[in-house]
Amino acid sequence: MSTTAAVRSLKFWQALNEALVEEMERDAAVVLVGQDVAAAGGTYGVTRGLATRFGEARVRDTPISEAALAGLGVGSAAVGLRPIVEIMFFDFTTLAMDQIVQQAAKFRYFTSGRPLPVVFRTMCGAGAGMGAQHSQSLEAWFCHVPGLTVVMPSGPADAKGLLKSAIRLDDPVLFIETAALLTARGDVPDVDDHLVPLGVADVKLPGEDVTLVALGRYVDRALAAAEQLAGDGVSVEVVDPRTLQPLDLATLLRSVRKTGRLVVAHEAPVPFGVGAEICAAVAEQAFDALRAPVRRVGAPFTHVPVSQELAELRVPSVDDIVAAVQATIR
Repeated sequence: MSTTAAVRSLKFWQALNEALVEEMERDAAVVLVGQDVAAAGGTYGVTRGLATRFGEARVRDTPISEAALAGLGVGSAAVGLRPIVEIMFFDFTTLAMDQIVQQAAKFRYFTSGRPLPVVFRTMCGAGAGMGAQHSQSLEAWFCHVPGLTVVMPSGPADAKGLLKSAIRLDDPVLFIETAALLTARGDVPDVDDHLVPLGVADVKLPGEDVTLVALGRYVDRALAAAEQLAGDGVSVEVVDPRTLQPLDLATLLRSVRKTGRLVVAHEAPVPFGVGAEICAAVAEQAFDALRAPVRRVGAPFTHVPVSQELAELRVPSVDDIVAAVQATIR
């Protein structure tokens, strides 16, 4: 007799909030700093209730200085804490590049292997109507940095499990949340300690004809495209890397060797994106298995408009993904 694991329906932001609560309760060294994370509970509610529960010594509002925030995270991690640093928008990591890239990512290299357990949480994408300086997807920049783990969950269950694993890692993590997913709802395992391993991709939907790799909110669009294509007799395997660096290339290659075709979809602009790295790696290591050219689906090389309608027109739709998959099987 089979049994079904218990689950609860949570929004993306609620899953993140639960992860923060559970890890702060588990380990007194876990602290949280950022702009409006305490009294306001975060701009989008992710840190709601944490200041009341854990006090101002562990949940601290800070001045508006991303460089200072990131430096606070690096310094406090170096002396024994496990800081979580919230950088409100991904765009603002540009103001903290020195601390994240030059200091945090190189800490083990410069100190003969000393750990630096710090998580930089930030939010990407055009889901909030905030325009070109608050809506970028810059993950490819950071995937190019040795010593930095880069994580991008696509749903509430992975968001919770990956964040808990990131907090426990003894190395710096850039944890990228997606604006358009914050209110997305999904089933989260109802267990005492839900963990999702870092560096392990997830096959969201098995298939035989085409491998469709999708990042962040494009996993949902990839699944919708796969459902549409199934009606035409095309079997699509949807793979979510979940961790972008280190990339679980073994899972991606195994899928491509089975299907013989590859399409990669993400919100970031196509040129020089994570999709380009995935396509290049597959072309180098599984070229003999490919039965069609690899294809990338992403935003054009333009800035993000303020208008939500225009912002959505800028990024690929489900139909765009369907068209890319169909092009590989003609």
